[in-house]
Amino acid sequence: MPALERLLKRDGAVTAVGLFVLCALTWMYIAAGAGLGMSAWDMTTMALLPQQHAAGSSGMGAMTPMSWGVRYWLLMIGMWWTMMIAMMTPSAAPTILLYAQVHRHAVAQGAGPARHASTATFAAGYFVMWLLFSFAAAALQLALQRAGIVSAATMGAQVRWVSGAALIVTGLYQLSPLKNACLSHCRAPAAFLSRHWRPGRVGALRLGILHGAYCIGCCWMLMALLFVGGVMNLAWIAALSLLVLAEKVLAVGRWVGRAAGVVLIAWGAAILLG
Repeated sequence: MPALERLLKRDGAVTAVGLFVLCALTWMYIAAGAGLGMSAWDMTTMALLPQQHAAGSSGMGAMTPMSWGVRYWLLMIGMWWTMMIAMMTPSAAPTILLYAQVHRHAVAQGAGPARHASTATFAAGYFVMWLLFSFAAAALQLALQRAGIVSAATMGAQVRWVSGAALIVTGLYQLSPLKNACLSHCRAPAAFLSRHWRPGRVGALRLGILHGAYCIGCCWMLMALLFVGGVMNLAWIAALSLLVLAEKVLAVGRWVGRAAGVVLIAWGAAILLG
């Protein structure tokens, strides 16, 4: 079927363009304020000690209900999920594109079950895992706001020892065997796909979910740092996105992650002792 062959040949380019558009749209949505009624630019600060500014901040605070209703819950979950898609798509792209190539080859070879799978199914499994993470992140945000640890105005930590402790714990996690094990899967997509490949739509979904689980295991503590700098602080979002991307795609990425861990520990200690 010439039409099918042409479609398969273009599948990689279509996937790459689709990922680029998805990433661009989610970044635009976050920069516009993610439906919170205030631009993320207004909530962005380059301060090294953002908790010093939380108590006196205004703007978002008046719009943040003390008791979250269903609509606000959905808004916050959507904000977190959109943010995770924006931050993780660049580093997940190599694995998704490689899956598209392997799937294309399987279909070309006439593998029956593979015809029913799709790159979109694999990507959906991956992003569903980040949706589950977003539920947990939104619940943690509510708990921290009720405890007075996170400011409703800036959505960032306003307690010095919490900021310092979070940075130190994240730095230690960066150096931990669990972090290294999860990162190894993310850094070797060919080995990951070869080891866990299953045919068909269910296999593609399972593979995407598994990749998402490893990715969360690798990055969840880094994402928790958004509570330190401010959940909608574009400077922190961009910095963490670049760190995750460097860890996963650069040849020296593993050492970048470890160096970041040392810096985070020193930064946290400076906050606690300052």
